Amino acid sequence: MSLLKVKNLSIGFHSPAGYSYKVVRNISFELEKGEVLGIVGESGSGKSLTALSILGLLPYPRAFHSAETSIMFAGTELIDNPHIQEIRGKKIGFVFQEPMSSLNPLQTIGRQISEALLTHKKISVKQAHAEAMRLLSLTGIANPKRRFRAYPHELSGGQRQRVMIAMAIANRPDILIADEPTTALDVTIAAQILELLLKLKEELGMAVIFISHDLNIVRRIADKVLVMKGGKIVERGSCENIFRYPKNSYTKALICSSNILKKNSIVSRDMAASIQHLAVRFPVARNFFGKIVDYFYAVNGVSLTIKEGKTLGLVGESGSGKTTLGLAMAGLIESVGKIFVKGQNIRDISHKELHKKIQIVFQDPYTSLNPRMNVSEIVGEGIKVHFPQLSKKEKDARICQVLQEVGLKSNCLEKYPHEFSGGQRQRIAIARALVVEPEILILDEPTSALDVTIAAQILKLLQKIQETRGISYLFISHDMRAVRALADDIAVMKDGKIIEFSSATQLFENPKQTYTRRLIYSADLEKKERRGLKQTHKG
Repeated sequence: MSLLKVKNLSIGFHSPAGYSYKVVRNISFELEKGEVLGIVGESGSGKSLTALSILGLLPYPRAFHSAETSIMFAGTELIDNPHIQEIRGKKIGFVFQEPMSSLNPLQTIGRQISEALLTHKKISVKQAHAEAMRLLSLTGIANPKRRFRAYPHELSGGQRQRVMIAMAIANRPDILIADEPTTALDVTIAAQILELLLKLKEELGMAVIFISHDLNIVRRIADKVLVMKGGKIVERGSCENIFRYPKNSYTKALICSSNILKKNSIVSRDMAASIQHLAVRFPVARNFFGKIVDYFYAVNGVSLTIKEGKTLGLVGESGSGKTTLGLAMAGLIESVGKIFVKGQNIRDISHKELHKKIQIVFQDPYTSLNPRMNVSEIVGEGIKVHFPQLSKKEKDARICQVLQEVGLKSNCLEKYPHEFSGGQRQRIAIARALVVEPEILILDEPTSALDVTIAAQILKLLQKIQETRGISYLFISHDMRAVRALADDIAVMKDGKIIEFSSATQLFENPKQTYTRRLIYSADLEKKERRGLKQTHKG
């Protein structure tokens, strides 16, 4: 008998206006003991709602299920089960996407893990504390005794996710549901979390439901795969068959989205920008009189060049100094050292002139776009500043032209950012940057907040814009697959310094640094390596 059997699951919501609508429609699947089931699809496909409904975590009574819906766990019906609280955390554990919003910021890590134990087990506080430290050690957190007393904000993203996993497995559940557990993490940390889940699955004998929008992530861990779109399952099968012989066009699109290739381009020897001995430091300690006595160097003596019409990929984990370097180059934070654009030192030009030469596109378009301004105002703001001599008709024409260039229609001019999808908002951000005709575009993780298929569209758009305009890019990312799609040259950054610099082809074929090899390996395990990873944990 299957450990979990979901039959004809439908999920709907009652709107404040009095009408109802369905978002998940009649999906069915089974989960066997010790099996890893991957559920993939874009945002809005119904993946997370499906997972939340298993433990009755939807906002009832606003949310509802159809009369035919059934979720059976070990022979027990979970729909409208009055005792489901006893199953949550004890029999079925849940790891959420963003641990910082799931952990209590006012309680220590140790207390939160202990609470999960004390809720379901008849043990003393002392025993709960000892078990919590054992779980921290089991999930790979160094110095568990010290981390036991730490608060969530004192841990890194990967450490917080390990804490969430420790809480989820505290009571040795039969099923662990992991909802996008690697989305917010660096590629190397994400690989560690995947290995950890596989290790714990074998040691504890758990079944796992692993939810993601990235098929390449699911490929590393899953035995079976469900592909969801628009609240329905459009394809299902073994992991091997889904990747070798995908049948549905949407599944094929998901697979292809992760394999965008860099287009061949003409060799360029001219320099668009040059950075020499750049340093950015922040004060970290002051003496009794308030004088700064120690600094932290986020960027430490970096020298780089960006070729005209080419892309320099800047890669590294969070905290390596990538974004800080980009902000310094754009003149948005103070720095020391020299920065030249087309041979001109940016220290010798005004901020206005610099911001015309260099524009930046940020990671999250929702927070970088003014919610009180419509598209026409957002994109047209730069024209007002840098081209005040243009008439209103000329300004409107330029706005429409750049919107068309990024794949948006002019009928969106009066709309506001909240009326667009994530991918559309990023296109608006790119249009805002391009409208002033910059010579260099700094792209700071422009696809990391997007679904894999939308990210692929943005990468293809950036390829097309560079081909058409001949613009130079500084492409900042921790995702080596995205970098491979755009970069001509790559600089690898670690602890504020450049540890490796070469052409993209040379770096991917023959990386010199262990750190670089780890980034590449984590982002793109070969089929043999991936199979070996699973077999290692199967013993």
